[in-house]
Amino acid sequence: MVSMSEQKPATLDEVWNLFRETDRKFQETDLKFKETDLKFKETDRKFQETDQKFQETDRQIGKLGHRFGDLIEHLVAPNLLSKFETFGYQFTRISWNHQVKNVNKERLAEIDLLLENGEVAMVVEVKSLFTKADVKEHLKRMHTLRRYADEHQDKRKYAGAIAAALFDRDAKEQALESGFYVIAQIGDTVNIEVPEGFKPKLW
Repeated sequence: MVSMSEQKPATLDEVWNLFRETDRKFQETDLKFKETDLKFKETDRKFQETDQKFQETDRQIGKLGHRFGDLIEHLVAPNLLSKFETFGYQFTRISWNHQVKNVNKERLAEIDLLLENGEVAMVVEVKSLFTKADVKEHLKRMHTLRRYADEHQDKRKYAGAIAAALFDRDAKEQALESGFYVIAQIGDTVNIEVPEGFKPKLW
């Protein structure tokens, strides 16, 4: 057995080889760090691209909503008077973009489209995509308008309708069950959908 004192000192070549091996391992480690950094940058780039796509989708949906609103305002709204005559409503006035405020000028409700006569006011909410949450919001709006009407001695009945280009899953059924007329986009016009057994609600 060779004692520690009897071990031969490392030669110069062995020392250089050790340094070269250590340097090679450092270079391999550095290369792996660079590869990892590159992957992180690539992942970040993909996240940014995905975020841009989401923003573009939101922008397109916004444009769709604006176009559908314009369609309702300029093309469809006048035809709704005659379309609702089929269901016994003789509306004599149609207007849009109402804001209902209290005595303190605080906004209580917004009305996209309002059809009126001396007996009934039809409140139409216009959306590009209508969801179940929108149905609940429209119900809340109708109750607010009823209270406002009572406070101002408005004895007319209020009815509700929903106009949309697209309906989320189950939203149309919930709207009908809530007593709202459903106005669906068909090409450049709309159709009022009234299934058998439908009972419109009056507030």
